[in-house]
Amino acid sequence: MSNLLSIIWIIIQVIIGFNLVFPLLLFLFYGIRKSVVSPNKEGVLLHDPDYGIIVTAYEQTDNLPSVVKSLLQLQYSNYLIYIVADKCDISNLNFNDERVILLRPAETLASNTRSHFYAINRFVRPHTHLTIIDSDNLVKPDYLAQLNEYFNYGFKAVQGIREAKNLDTTFACLDAARDIYYHFYDGKVLFGAGSSATLAGSGMAFTTELYVQCLGHLDITGAGFDKVLQSEILKRDERIAFTEKAIVYDEKTSRSDQLVNQRARWINTWFKYFKYGFRMIANGITRFSLNQFIFGLVLVRPPLFMFLLLSVVFMGINIAIGHLMAGALWAAGLLIFVAGFALALARSETDKRIYRSLINIPRFMFLQVLSLLRIFKRSNKQNIATKHYAGTQIDDIKDKQSEN
Repeated sequence: MSNLLSIIWIIIQVIIGFNLVFPLLLFLFYGIRKSVVSPNKEGVLLHDPDYGIIVTAYEQTDNLPSVVKSLLQLQYSNYLIYIVADKCDISNLNFNDERVILLRPAETLASNTRSHFYAINRFVRPHTHLTIIDSDNLVKPDYLAQLNEYFNYGFKAVQGIREAKNLDTTFACLDAARDIYYHFYDGKVLFGAGSSATLAGSGMAFTTELYVQCLGHLDITGAGFDKVLQSEILKRDERIAFTEKAIVYDEKTSRSDQLVNQRARWINTWFKYFKYGFRMIANGITRFSLNQFIFGLVLVRPPLFMFLLLSVVFMGINIAIGHLMAGALWAAGLLIFVAGFALALARSETDKRIYRSLINIPRFMFLQVLSLLRIFKRSNKQNIATKHYAGTQIDDIKDKQSEN
């Protein structure tokens, strides 16, 4: 029995420790493979896709005028904007552009995918592609043009990059730092290594046919539709492309209560959907699919703060019981992770304010521990959308870019 417990203890440590070194291992493989883009030769080339841009709003409409203004400035002509204002007061919304279709469901949908299909079922023409934008997002004028580059390679799904719209608080800066880490490893490096970028919930685009095939038969409620969607796409062994040039500006969490509520939903989502990773790994092995195998490893990975805290705890336990070599290995693993995190920030255009905020990481992680505790009391059904507080406009972002 003692030997069995020792073996289980070692296995648990190996599983958690692997997540510390996985990012740099993936980066090394990415560097060797040298294939940031691997076109799908069987794809149908569309040089002028027709986009249905779906903007979902739940309860809040304050940011919608800015979102629409941003979308109407796109340097592209073949698109229509569908705003699904779920459980919203739209009496103050007035869009005079014929490219904007405002939809107000008679009954509350309370689901991202229900809102998406509410729009899809009301497309005024058969759009070949769709892209999903949150009600707090702003886009760069060349957003669709950058997506087109990858669709013209034959990809059927493309994830853009979500840059920070606001860096006005320490929490927003730390949230942005986390996003930079994930964009680098789960986007650029993962795709470049021959697998697929993870989906981020917005700033992503698909052929309409693929999206309907993947989710048309499902009714997903609560948070995490993007987890289901990416699993359905990978189940078909399609690759999700990543481009850091298709930029969406996303509001980062700026308040502690906002952070705790949001992370509680995200953590709950991981517990709900991480099982998909094991099936993906098995498919990758049996089908000799590098795409599915590597992506499966990513899906089973715990949230960042969870495996970091467990690593510190395991290091302390090993030192306390006299296993100094094991403790040293944990310390080395943590240093490797820190080096990988620093690499992601250095390889990205990281604002100086983000670097200055890193000293507050312990507080940031403590709040996420509170989020973990909260999921035992509340489910992800309580809130399906994060409340937004930043009032950044597209003109404000342009001003900041010109200053830089």
